[in-house]
Amino acid sequence: MSTVNDKIKGNWNIIKGNLKQKWADLTDDDLLYEEGKEDEMLGRIQQKTGETKEHINEFIDKLKFD
Repeated sequence: MSTVNDKIKGNWNIIKGNLKQKWADLTDDDLLYEEGKEDEMLGRIQQKTGETKEHINEFIDKLKFD
């Protein structure tokens, strides 16, 4: 079973676009992906959007990839 972090790593450009569509206030700086720092990035998204990390992870987990 893949984790959210695995899904983030393999599909970041798609995820980034979806996150920007859902939360328009997010910037490229907020969504800067660095391997090993996924939790830090999720924290920035959480701070900017006011959503819980769980809700953000659920949103990413529900995205479908080919």
